[in-house]
Amino acid sequence: MSKKIDQLTIDTIRSLTVDAVQTAHHGHLGMPLGTAPMGYALWRYYLKVNPKDTKWFNRDRFVLSAGHGSMLLYSLMHLSGFTLGIDDIKQFRQLHSLTPGHPELHKTVGVDVATGPLGQGFAMGVGLAIAEAHLADRFNEPDYPVVDHYTYVISGDGDFEEGICQETASIAGNLGLHKLIVLWDANHVTSDALLTASNTEDELLKFKAMNWNILEVKDGNNVDEIRLAIEAAQRSSDKPTLIKVNTNIGFGSTLQGTSAIHSDPVSDEEATHMKHVYGFDDQELFYVPQAAKDGFADWIQNAQLTEDNWKSLMKQYARAYPEKATLLDQLIEGTLPLPDIEQVKIAGDMATRAASGKVLNAIYPKYPVLVGGSGDLGTSNKTTIQGQWFMSKHRYAGPNIYFGIREFAMATIANGVTLHVGLRGYTGTFLVFSDYMRSAIRHAAIMETPTIFVFTHDSLYVGQDGPTHQPVEHLMSLRAMPNIITFRAADETEVKAAWDVAIKSTKTPIAIILNRQSVPELVGTDMHKAERGAYVVSKEADGTLDGLLIASGSEVQVAIETQNRLAQQGINVRVVSMPSWELFEVQSAEYQQAVLPDAVTTRMSIELGATMGWQQYVGRSGVRMGYDKFGESAPATDILKLIDFTAKRATKMYLDAFSK
Repeated sequence: MSKKIDQLTIDTIRSLTVDAVQTAHHGHLGMPLGTAPMGYALWRYYLKVNPKDTKWFNRDRFVLSAGHGSMLLYSLMHLSGFTLGIDDIKQFRQLHSLTPGHPELHKTVGVDVATGPLGQGFAMGVGLAIAEAHLADRFNEPDYPVVDHYTYVISGDGDFEEGICQETASIAGNLGLHKLIVLWDANHVTSDALLTASNTEDELLKFKAMNWNILEVKDGNNVDEIRLAIEAAQRSSDKPTLIKVNTNIGFGSTLQGTSAIHSDPVSDEEATHMKHVYGFDDQELFYVPQAAKDGFADWIQNAQLTEDNWKSLMKQYARAYPEKATLLDQLIEGTLPLPDIEQVKIAGDMATRAASGKVLNAIYPKYPVLVGGSGDLGTSNKTTIQGQWFMSKHRYAGPNIYFGIREFAMATIANGVTLHVGLRGYTGTFLVFSDYMRSAIRHAAIMETPTIFVFTHDSLYVGQDGPTHQPVEHLMSLRAMPNIITFRAADETEVKAAWDVAIKSTKTPIAIILNRQSVPELVGTDMHKAERGAYVVSKEADGTLDGLLIASGSEVQVAIETQNRLAQQGINVRVVSMPSWELFEVQSAEYQQAVLPDAVTTRMSIELGATMGWQQYVGRSGVRMGYDKFGESAPATDILKLIDFTAKRATKMYLDAFSK
């Protein structure tokens, strides 16, 4: 490609960015203007994707971690033959457009990862690279590199100020993920000030200390220099690579190099000046030279040829290794038969966390899709797949990951693993630490990514670790989040239901909430009924239905004991186990009425945590037995005695409220 076409295309990206932001009267100019040469060099000369088949499995993954610079991505997609038309560019940041303010996974065809919250794109890139390394180690054979692609990330100064970048960069370096290449838009400016106002660290040395290969491009406008750096990064065989590309934010503006050009549109006079610098001042808005598009013609042709060659390789692979090829195809297509979790045998009373570990280990041999682990709590969360490798830079085939004490990193990496296709990321930690993970959980929900989040130690039963480790509000906090299933299991039967829901989900993440203490296997629990979110676990006695007791988790046992106490006083109540509000809310009105009939207004909820929210099921006149304070450091039995969280007290609360 001639340098003239290179520069014309780069200037086209810059001109489109100015037009889009100015027309929308909103958006970020600075980053795309500074990184246009970097983005162009990567896409035009190295990125292995097919705009005609954006879901092709062995494509390179591209993550714009600095998602506010989305016009860089949209411009590149438009020029390189994706379905994003110029009319879509004109609708930048408008309602229902295919060019939202930050890249959205299911809105714009070809976007691999939704980004925006700084640092998370970088972190999910690590997860994508882990998935590639894991699958390559499991399936590749000599002369058959059927899993062989890079993960490219464009990050900015702001990304590296977020702790999540440091957490995940450390993991990536420890694992030696050499197929991960991060291009750093080092423009030395943040939204409010020069970068030096908040950060004077030597990031390259920091990443070198984390076992990264480090490179630097002195002139971010020099395509040749950028290309040499990318090629050097591709030669790394044992480390991920960070390429520092020194750029000039807002290149072409009189405000370039300052925070004034970081975001928001500029004056009409300034926009005219910038278009003049790019050589587009005499052109209509959103003008795209045909030569800029033609410059990608052979790239598009080669993209299709590359995919076709891979498909041919897969056919040869299937003849040479039929069993492996069949499994890989099932993972890619999502057609691997689901295990029959109902047949998993679990004997004896135990904590639901222990039951969960047994289910996980029982299903993995038949469902080798799961990859994940715990935030240094595997023995406690029971999230280790026994008899399998822990992933390391020497061997990636194992499904277990040592995340270390990095909960946020763990969650974002699990999202990346799930997004890759072919695998399901899962995590494990204490419920109280969901606070550290919340942004990543929310991101999974937004992206409709069915990551599995296992949370144990779900209440004040944590005991002597005290209030810092005893969740109170966390369950309600998760329930408040759209598009996530929270499932708090009462016993081993409901644990099986939780995992069954989890592996069947295709668009919704799930938080499986489990306890620390041993609980009995209850009479009346039912796996299939539990999957409907709520069901009658203990029927009322024959005759009048006087009231409803609704509970979740270990408190279902308390509710049943309360039911028995009330029965001794001639009061017939029904016990409803409600492990998942979200699953119950999508049931038919007829089913909901059958479980919680509107005619019965004497209702009580029993759950050892925050009571806010239970009003929707018990009504304003209902009773909510829970706990809305922080706990104490003491044995769990002493804490429960102190707050009198017992069936005896529940009975009294019910009688006091409804026997007037």
